[in-house]
Amino acid sequence: MNYMKYLLVLLFALSISSSFAQKTPFFEKGQDPKPDGKKWKLVKGMSDEFNEKKIDEQKWQISGQPWIGRTPGLFVPENISVGQGNLKIVSTKLSKPVTKKNQTFTHGGGYVGSTQGMTYGYYECRMKANKTFMSSTFWLINDRRETQGCDKRTTELDIQECVGQLNTNKAFAQKMTNHMNSNTHSRGIPEGCDVPKGTIGAKAPLNGMGSDDYHIYAVWWKNEKEVLFFLDGKFQSKVEPKANFNIPMHLRMVVETYNWNPVPDDGGMNMSQKDRTTYYDWVRSWKLVE
Repeated sequence: MNYMKYLLVLLFALSISSSFAQKTPFFEKGQDPKPDGKKWKLVKGMSDEFNEKKIDEQKWQISGQPWIGRTPGLFVPENISVGQGNLKIVSTKLSKPVTKKNQTFTHGGGYVGSTQGMTYGYYECRMKANKTFMSSTFWLINDRRETQGCDKRTTELDIQECVGQLNTNKAFAQKMTNHMNSNTHSRGIPEGCDVPKGTIGAKAPLNGMGSDDYHIYAVWWKNEKEVLFFLDGKFQSKVEPKANFNIPMHLRMVVETYNWNPVPDDGGMNMSQKDRTTYYDWVRSWKLVE
């Protein structure tokens, strides 16, 4: 093998071995909550450094799911790309309105969901939000098609949901641009099942806009009754969901529209593509092992 071929092979091998070089989640000193006698193990099927040239569609679903978006924002696979070590989801205004499932869409977002699901573990991502009225999100949700009986319900764990621009005077929305906004949801309870429904959430200040810089958003889904939120490696808050969180969930990275934050009069897209893009530097999922 000549020198150039050897060098190329070596560089390729190094790139593969370094794809998941991180050995533990990101924590500030003294913030790692793992119990004695345990260690964190990376779950590769729900983790990605986004260092390749395109998204791994064996790992991440970007189209074909039943949920196509909330009007007026349609999920558009072409709005999703990988480059410069980031997963990118760009917000757009459609060239013309699109009608699907008897709904009319005027804007485009994107949906990235893990094909693998898991229960208890530590889930984290390094994300920079877009500056538009559309969202930048990182969360988990179960797939009702995988459950039966009284487990055929919805449990949703929102780690971060924010927007770059507010076009509403609703009081609850005033922290959606400059906070880590987290929630646990229990809904869609089958008839006859004695399962509580409702939402329990938490917030943490970012000391700036979510679109100003990258932050590391994380949750330790400890057990069915304890959910602990972390921001930039520091513990923020603990909540107990309304109902037991004991159903496997799938990761979601989504740019969508909210019915409480309507489209601005100018269409909301009069800015550069860079400012209209949500960037995910990496996403990592961990489970505790002996």
